[in-house]
Amino acid sequence: MATYLDRILSDHRALASSDDRGLEGLIDQARCAPPTRGFDLALRDRPAGEPAVIAEVKRRSPSRGDMAADLDPAETAAQYALGGAACLSVLTDVAYFGGSVDDLVAARGAVSIPVLRKDFTVDSRDVCDARIMGADAVLLIVAALDDAELADFHTLALEIGLDALVEVHDEAELDRAMAVGARLVGVNQRDLTTFEVDPERAVRMASLIPEPATRVAESGISGPRDAAALVLAGYHALLVGESVVTAGDRADAIKALRGAGAGE
Repeated sequence: MATYLDRILSDHRALASSDDRGLEGLIDQARCAPPTRGFDLALRDRPAGEPAVIAEVKRRSPSRGDMAADLDPAETAAQYALGGAACLSVLTDVAYFGGSVDDLVAARGAVSIPVLRKDFTVDSRDVCDARIMGADAVLLIVAALDDAELADFHTLALEIGLDALVEVHDEAELDRAMAVGARLVGVNQRDLTTFEVDPERAVRMASLIPEPATRVAESGISGPRDAAALVLAGYHALLVGESVVTAGDRADAIKALRGAGAGE
């Protein structure tokens, strides 16, 4: 039986196979793009004990349906920045998450903080597109890529000025991430085959991520209590979507997460 991830990747790979744009031209265009804002640096540049919050501009998901289908990406980004978010994550997948490149462009244009392109990267042209559209970082999901793709996309991202958030779910995937020299490692608590959340996954994995990699916990972070446990486990940053995008006051929701490490 095909999983969520199987279906999503099949669609993205089909799109990539029909893309006849030349890679070298895209690489040249990416290298000529305006300077990036330093995604990884922004995650590290926080007061001691305070987690960096990567706040997500997210309209919907395959498992949860609509969350904020009619959100204004620029306004949402501004609310996140007001609350002290270190970075943004913007969904650009159209079919499954209701996002778009326009959402990323609008969100980044409204703030001065760095932005991650959150999508399913399956082709070198996807990496170049992230840089060309204005992203400061690209997502590489280990479970979606073979070893050669992971290595090639990671190298390309760094060469064209992007940070690469390398996402893992278990020890085997972490080994693969470290084999390509990942500097920015995310542990996704959501199983991408079932879309179920394991709220203990990131805590279990934290101590396995070697220094000096920046550690990012992703998904299933519903509020300050979850955030505090992840800070205590050793995470530098928290990527948070549903709980902040659906909050009545998005800026306050960010502030509450930032305060979760106080006294740790």
